[in-house]
Amino acid sequence: MQPFTIDVPQAELDDLRRRLEAARWPDELPDGGWERGVPVGYLRELAAYWRDEYDWRAAEARLNAYPQFRTEIDGTLLHFLHVRSPEPEAVPLILTHGWPGSVAEFLHIIGPLTDPVAYGGKSADAVHLVIPSLPGYGFSPPPPEPGWDLLRIAKAWAQLMNQLGYRHYVAQGGDFGAAVSLILSLCAPEAVLGVHVNLLLTRLGVDPDAVDQLSPADRERIERLLEFGSGPGSGYMKVMATRPQTIAYPLTDSPIGLLAFIVEKFYEWTGGDGPPEQAIDRDQMLTDVMLYWLTRTAGSAARLYYEEAGTLPNVPTAPVPPPITVPLGVSVFPADMFLPVRTLADAAFPGIVCWSEHDRGGHFAAMEQPDLLVRDIREFLAALR
Repeated sequence: MQPFTIDVPQAELDDLRRRLEAARWPDELPDGGWERGVPVGYLRELAAYWRDEYDWRAAEARLNAYPQFRTEIDGTLLHFLHVRSPEPEAVPLILTHGWPGSVAEFLHIIGPLTDPVAYGGKSADAVHLVIPSLPGYGFSPPPPEPGWDLLRIAKAWAQLMNQLGYRHYVAQGGDFGAAVSLILSLCAPEAVLGVHVNLLLTRLGVDPDAVDQLSPADRERIERLLEFGSGPGSGYMKVMATRPQTIAYPLTDSPIGLLAFIVEKFYEWTGGDGPPEQAIDRDQMLTDVMLYWLTRTAGSAARLYYEEAGTLPNVPTAPVPPPITVPLGVSVFPADMFLPVRTLADAAFPGIVCWSEHDRGGHFAAMEQPDLLVRDIREFLAALR
């Protein structure tokens, strides 16, 4: 286990600037808006800001303000932040991102979670944070072999927490991070005290007609998920789940291509009424993009979709897995594309102890509504005590 400091060579930043200056732009149909994809006018302005005003060195310093490490587990290097609380009785918590997220999405919540007293909270709410980069994401290099699915990642997380000396801990995550956290509770049931998620997939099971038995509001949530799996909003998932190597070339070679591919998700999955900056700070959004660009991991990140391709498109009607009985907390943000149904959740997750339905926010809760997410995590930890 080695200390790690982000130190991007200036030549990499100069190369990015040259590529942004030399970008070739496509045409577009008039009055297209976002329906056909990211508008050229919006992306040109954002790319100019990225080139001329965004400060990577400031972002790099902010990330380096927290202790970082890399360690080898199961044949691959894993990068993680390890931020210990000043409170000696703090509970260890492993916090996992998804796609197109990164460890940078948690910058707003690290302080309040690890040092709650400094942010108006109670010492009993404190946690020691472990924040890993998923294998093949950011500063966790691409694994040298296939087979790194969610189960293998969860097993690696269990080993990581054991290496750090944490015998009992809580897991939290959204997107892929939610799935990893739940699977971790099955891999290490004696260690995981509870799981909190800000994304929970609830299933009808193999009988699609079961949707008719739900309330109108719950039926709308399931139909929204069914439509997502077959609609244009899932195009990104289908290409990564089937041809991750092909999509790796434009995402690795073109910063404009990478920016468009990721920013589209910030637009579609957040709670703003317009450009994604209405919901997420522009610099934080670009820092997330930079972690994929500078490490050339947009292609390797896509491989997780390939590993999980058999389940992703058919989540609502896939067989219901065995119940997860660990104490569970759920935060629901209305602009997320995946909204859980409580009646179905109670059947699959009998250990639910906290359930919060918010009136604002979306898929990237730690970036959009950090205060609400921190409050929910604190309430969950209190329920475990």
